[in-house]
Amino acid sequence: MTVVKTAVIQVNASADMDENIQTASTMIRTAKDQGAQLICTPENVTMMEFGGDNVIAASFPQDSHPALKAFQALAKELDIWLLVGSLAVKQDSGKVANRSFLLSNEGAIAGQYDKIHLFDVDLEGGESYRESNTFDGGEQAVLADTPWGKLGMSICYDVRFPHLYRAYGQAGANIITVPAAFTKPTGRAHWEVLLRARAIENGCFVIAPGQCGTHKGDRETYGHSLIIAPWGEILSEAGEEPGIFMADLDLSEVDKARGKVPSLKHDRPYPLKG
Repeated sequence: MTVVKTAVIQVNASADMDENIQTASTMIRTAKDQGAQLICTPENVTMMEFGGDNVIAASFPQDSHPALKAFQALAKELDIWLLVGSLAVKQDSGKVANRSFLLSNEGAIAGQYDKIHLFDVDLEGGESYRESNTFDGGEQAVLADTPWGKLGMSICYDVRFPHLYRAYGQAGANIITVPAAFTKPTGRAHWEVLLRARAIENGCFVIAPGQCGTHKGDRETYGHSLIIAPWGEILSEAGEEPGIFMADLDLSEVDKARGKVPSLKHDRPYPLKG
């Protein structure tokens, strides 16, 4: 199968999980009606909570997570592959994992990935993030098999660590997913250029569904979900409002891009002097 019709679902999630599951599910159904075979949702698709204690209190263990169960049933019912951008999954440590799930058209978990790189920063204007206070960082990159080839999984802040994507490209990934809840200031400055760079460097499709708008605690996310081709062209771009955005991914473009610039084969070890 060389072409896959793909959709990104851009949402403005609240702190109400049931409401968010319903909103995302309705949009996923609409995308399926429009012909989508692979549908991707953002980071924190069913919960944009404010405050680490609140996030932990509202999380669930994986085997009883209501959002995961709902999306597994939906993927099977609609006969689609579904990327659940991320859910907060309760851990034995007392923290949570920010975990992305790739679900097959049978509702099975084809891949699950815990966000490796955690965002700890103080921004201008007094905005502060300390993901490491709430989340356990992942320790494993994940490359999943799909009907369209291999898919590399990542989440949001990971996009600033190009070696993760290089590993995926060299391992044969055709598609890389970057579900996100990017802040507005960093989104305006870096979102598009980072994602296009990851696509170009590795000659693969990049699918980046994002949160948008204002959330609990007056947190603002950037939106502008993107689907990017291996040569760096933007195939589909959202604005700042919720919606469904589609593109056809012609997987033959991966080999064409890598043939024109075969840089994945040209890495060389070198010492660092100084």
